[in-house]
Amino acid sequence: MNKAELITNVAQKSELTKKDAEKAINALFETVSDALEKGEKVQVIGFGTFFTRMLKERQGYNPAKKETVKMPAINIPAFKAGKNLKDRIK
Repeated sequence: MNKAELITNVAQKSELTKKDAEKAINALFETVSDALEKGEKVQVIGFGTFFTRMLKERQGYNPAKKETVKMPAINIPAFKAGKNLKDRIK
């Protein structure tokens, strides 16, 4: 499902216009992104938790130059599914 399909489904299920559903979805994504940028967790009980995880510094390989490169430590976004979501997907 892409973003346009998500907007259509949310509009149908919530009886909103597509324009209002798009605003709501964009606001949700922006809010989650802002929280993660600040290092905060976003927990939706029953659905899951969005958080950031630190990847350690490591060695990588550049196949174009055929050499190893040092990759710096970085923060990456992550998601852990909640119990209700896990049970529903089973």
